[in-house]
Amino acid sequence: METGKLDIDAFVSLIQEGSEFDLSNYSYKSLHRRLARILTDLDTDMPSLLRKMKNDPLFIERMVMECTISTTELFRDPQVWKLIRKDFLRQFLGEEDINIWHAGCSTGQEVYSMLMLLDVEQMLNRGNVTATDLNPHYLNTAIQGCYKYRYNLQYLDNFDTVMKENPDDPDFLEDIPYDRYMIIDPSEDTIRMRQFLLEKPVFLQHDLVKGKRVDSGPFDLILCRNVIIYFNFNLQNRVLQLLYSHLKKGGLLVLGPHESILGSLSDKFERCRMGYLKK
Repeated sequence: METGKLDIDAFVSLIQEGSEFDLSNYSYKSLHRRLARILTDLDTDMPSLLRKMKNDPLFIERMVMECTISTTELFRDPQVWKLIRKDFLRQFLGEEDINIWHAGCSTGQEVYSMLMLLDVEQMLNRGNVTATDLNPHYLNTAIQGCYKYRYNLQYLDNFDTVMKENPDDPDFLEDIPYDRYMIIDPSEDTIRMRQFLLEKPVFLQHDLVKGKRVDSGPFDLILCRNVIIYFNFNLQNRVLQLLYSHLKKGGLLVLGPHESILGSLSDKFERCRMGYLKK
């Protein structure tokens, strides 16, 4: 059965009535795709799904989590990370600290990627890293820092590209072993982050849609990658305004490869290869 706008409106209304979450400003296309996948996974139709939501508050919570899924990986889009390392982080080598916010951190691989970068640049002790997400289940995974080996194995190539290539001499590969940062156990199908990385970030549940401020700001660097792509234009601008207000002057906002800043808010940023610098 095709999922129409009335079905999606009913779905969003039930979530608003049965939980603290508001999906009304998520993009129609995004919700349509998520609901199509949910119906397939549950082998059900939209009327049955809506009936279950009306009668089962825990099921509503499950639907919220299903609709706020975001994907991440170790050093996703390696070229972006190489630019962050070479052209941005090194500006802070002589500074007392650097404040970083991962907004919509999902299961945390991006957070640990940043911590590895800070460490290899000898800045880890001066890095203050805050990581937030709406989904408590993903936050718990991020706090544990333990991932499936087979699923993440291919992303170790990203590690090689970002961490082992010398930023000043791309032809020179540095000897940085995986086990400096990770405990890899193929027999247990696990990749575990080392304890000194686990102890560093502060993980918080936070809903960008509600626009609540994050107390640990302002930030020198904010990464909000592949998050606003799921929002409609108005909500995108509200979230971007929130991120802008948390940035220091000259601070960097990094978005996903298919995300951009449009409209009047774009005048407040200067586009650079890595993302957007606050004017």
